[in-house]
Amino acid sequence: MILHVDMDAYYASVEERDRPELAGKPVIVGGSAEKRGVVSAANYVARRYGVHSAMPAITARRLCPHAVFLPGRIGYYAEISREIRAIFERFTPLVEPLSLDEAFLDVTGSENLFGPAVEIGRQIKRAIRQELRLVASVGVAPNKFLAKIASDLEKPDGFVVVEPDRVQEFLDPLPVTCLWGVGRQGSRVFEKLGIRTIVQLRQWPLESLKARLGSAGEHLWQLAHGIDDRPVVPEREARSISHETTFERDISDLEILRGWLMDLTEQVGCRLRRHGLQGRTVHLKVRLADFSLTTRSRTLPEPTDVTDELWQAADALLCRRLQPDCPPVRLLGIGVSGLADTGLSQELLFDPEERRKQRRVDAVADQIKARFGTHALRRGSGLGRKSAEAE
Repeated sequence: MILHVDMDAYYASVEERDRPELAGKPVIVGGSAEKRGVVSAANYVARRYGVHSAMPAITARRLCPHAVFLPGRIGYYAEISREIRAIFERFTPLVEPLSLDEAFLDVTGSENLFGPAVEIGRQIKRAIRQELRLVASVGVAPNKFLAKIASDLEKPDGFVVVEPDRVQEFLDPLPVTCLWGVGRQGSRVFEKLGIRTIVQLRQWPLESLKARLGSAGEHLWQLAHGIDDRPVVPEREARSISHETTFERDISDLEILRGWLMDLTEQVGCRLRRHGLQGRTVHLKVRLADFSLTTRSRTLPEPTDVTDELWQAADALLCRRLQPDCPPVRLLGIGVSGLADTGLSQELLFDPEERRKQRRVDAVADQIKARFGTHALRRGSGLGRKSAEAE
């Protein structure tokens, strides 16, 4: 049995916990009420006004003019995330973090010690509330996909269990937008096919979906049948490190996409350095508005954890992949594989002095972001994204 634990409005909830005077007020973390920027998180009061993460701050200001805007404190959120992780690891070593505020846990082997998976989920939820004064939503299910859906269904403060013998009963009435990779934009494709619920998708022949949607058709067909065989993989055992994002609205502007890709690359580079790892192969993932999926990769001459070296490879892959007449992009991701410990690397091909310079830049950037937030410092290649969105 798998748990998906997802902290509710994490950044905003931490700020509310530390500042009780914010209770009941709309709180927005990231961006600014006056300046350009992007919302990192919004509490549930702000969400009633239509504010959501990744929204330009200027738009959030128009929707909710009386909101309290706060700068992000990513270093602080990371410290609390480690405390949350420590609670998880009391119950199982099989913890796969997806971000600072959510993770998958495989508790199958822990049931003899702590009781059924449902009870373990309740214990974890209770410990987070009592020890950290934060609220988590928990999904309990036979696989990762189902657990993720379950944790989302009754937010905030949700707890949903999917019994193994009731998977289709659970899935069938849900809207097709619950499936990974669909979302609001993708739902329009299914509306044209007369598909609004998962049961309607499940009733379509597999070959028909593949003919319409390509490889995405088979992927969605499997999810509609509750099939997901991926194991929970602790980060220290991962074969690759990656980040991706699905856009609220499809994007066709290459410069905005390059800005997003820079942000994703910086996150991957930071995670590599945090774990003392370097990677040799850079992977680009692009899903277009028509659901077609393209992956490209480039193998570097030697392993690296230097953001600029990863960025050059990723940027070249993106610019070569996207043609002027290409459909808009709905998902963008970057990953790095061929991981090795930093201590095993040999600096033979990249210019040693230039690499040392870039390492110093990365070290300073990591420190500044940890202390002042993710938006405190931004490389030039990423600036186009923020300004274009705000306008």
